[in-house]
Amino acid sequence: MRRLLLALPLLVLFDCETGVGWSTAQQVKLPEPRRQGELSVEEALQKRRSIREYAPGPLKLEDVAQILWSAQGFNDPAGYRTAPSAGALYPLEVYLVVGDVSDLPAGVYHYRPRPHDLVLVKSGDLRRPLFSASLRQECVRDAPAVLAIAGVYERTARKYGKRARRYVQMEVGHAAQNVYLQAAANGLATVIVGAFDDGDVQKVLGLQVDHEILALMPLGRSR
Repeated sequence: MRRLLLALPLLVLFDCETGVGWSTAQQVKLPEPRRQGELSVEEALQKRRSIREYAPGPLKLEDVAQILWSAQGFNDPAGYRTAPSAGALYPLEVYLVVGDVSDLPAGVYHYRPRPHDLVLVKSGDLRRPLFSASLRQECVRDAPAVLAIAGVYERTARKYGKRARRYVQMEVGHAAQNVYLQAAANGLATVIVGAFDDGDVQKVLGLQVDHEILALMPLGRSR
């Protein structure tokens, strides 16, 4: 269910399920994800590696869209997603830090799984500030884009109480492995980064207070 809120000078939509608001003027519809590929699961597992060095050049928008879908996209009309979630509560929120992606201006975008689109959060290339916030890890600075996965613990805690923290942290592992395998299938490279200053990353990305950053995943093409 969604309500329309008028926030001058922009019309803002508010999602009652997630508590996320966005401007209708800043949405980017993504290419539809592929549901069948040329690489088997076994081949993707064989190819999966953590790669921190990336070739220069932009990523394609369709490749980025496929990665986002693999992390949290819908794969069932009933509302289930590509990664398992305790109680199907889906506490993860996925952001994309864009530096060099074809047909997508630099900025920080929030991924919305149901319409499979992006909503601009902040404009500009923020990879260098993110690099500083992630303890100066060069893979964050050099990748054409960086996936940022945050968790909203309260969504899971409403049902599972203190166990929520464990369940959300398990879930980010599921989503990250999906990204690894999809990257391998697409001829892309990634690595999961867990060393960063939480508060600094929160500020750089402009995340909501309850969106706690859990992982960064630089995306590029292997050298």
